[in-house]
This record gives sequence, C-alpha cells and structure tokens, in this order.
Amino acid sequence: MKYFNIPFILLISLFGLAACDNDGPAEQFGEQIDQAADEIGDQAEEAADEAEEAADRLAN
Repeated sequence: MKYFNIPFILLISLFGLAACDNDGPAEQFGEQIDQAADEIGDQAEEAADEAEEAADRLAN
C-alpha cells in the first residue's frame, strides 16, 4: 500500500501543474501591477540620475 501512494501523489501533482498553465484574470491583473511597478521604478531611477547630473552641473 505504501508504494501505491507515491505514483498517486505524483499523478495528482502533474494535474495540479497542468491546471496552473492558464492565467486567470487575477494572475493577469497581478502581472499588470508588476509591470507598472517596474516602469515606475525605472522612471524614478531615471529622474534620480537626471537630478544628480543637474546637481553636478550646478556644482561645477
């Protein structure tokens, strides 16, 4: 009986992984939020670089 459980658990795990292949609306919304956060971070980094360059120009 012990050896029956291992293949059964593996089979159930494979079905679970196959079900995760399709992105639902919540997953798509989460990805959009991640992309927006990345874009905001990139813009903030660019703004900080520009501010640093402006400060360097003023100092010279």
